[in-house]
Amino acid sequence: MLAAIILSALVMTAIVAVRYLLTSGLFAMATAKVRPGLYDGLDPQIRKEIYWSLASAAIYGVPAGVVAWGWHNHGWTRIYTDLGAFPLWYLPLSLFLYLFAHDTWFYWTHRLMHRPAWFRAAHAVHHASRPPTAWAAMSFHPIEALTGAIVIPALVFLIPIHVGILGLVLAIMTVMGVTNHMGWEMFPHWIVHPPAGKWLITASHHQRHHDEYRCNFGLYFRFWDHLCKTDKGLGQPATRP
Repeated sequence: MLAAIILSALVMTAIVAVRYLLTSGLFAMATAKVRPGLYDGLDPQIRKEIYWSLASAAIYGVPAGVVAWGWHNHGWTRIYTDLGAFPLWYLPLSLFLYLFAHDTWFYWTHRLMHRPAWFRAAHAVHHASRPPTAWAAMSFHPIEALTGAIVIPALVFLIPIHVGILGLVLAIMTVMGVTNHMGWEMFPHWIVHPPAGKWLITASHHQRHHDEYRCNFGLYFRFWDHLCKTDKGLGQPATRP
């Protein structure tokens, strides 16, 4: 059993690492159009971002491997494949529940990481990217990577979710993590600005966090930032190509 779990964790680590390299690499190529010179070779900052991100991939792969093994071999999770198991209206609801729960966990752990002791011990690694690049999305100290690695695996034991919707959650998590660090706004005006932009986070919002540190802590939504009065609006990323 232990050998099977270790194998599953190694496979999931490889999947997370390849997903990171492909997604970040693709958006890095796109970002190079508006930030000339930033991606001329693997400069020291980008090398560090890739190093920490691949270390994070190994940490993310362990709980993901346990979940994959438990689902395939024992049905321990609430992941389901039969579309008839729940009403179809539950599919978008489960997507929102996962994103909101993840966003809530991220907001509060992110604020914790900005406490001086935690920042020095862990979060400073992420903020060492100045300016952040598309390679920085998973550039975390192992302590911080661990806080991010457990939330989705924990949710699959609590909230039923179709395997396809789970894949969509992971895709959104990956794309938003990368695009929020690119330093330019790829989304259209109607998503970035109100009314939708009042509640959704894009690069313009997260860039301000990297500029000022003590605001804009959310991941997907601005709900907690608004509620806790930590929302300072949009920053000034580079314009679209």
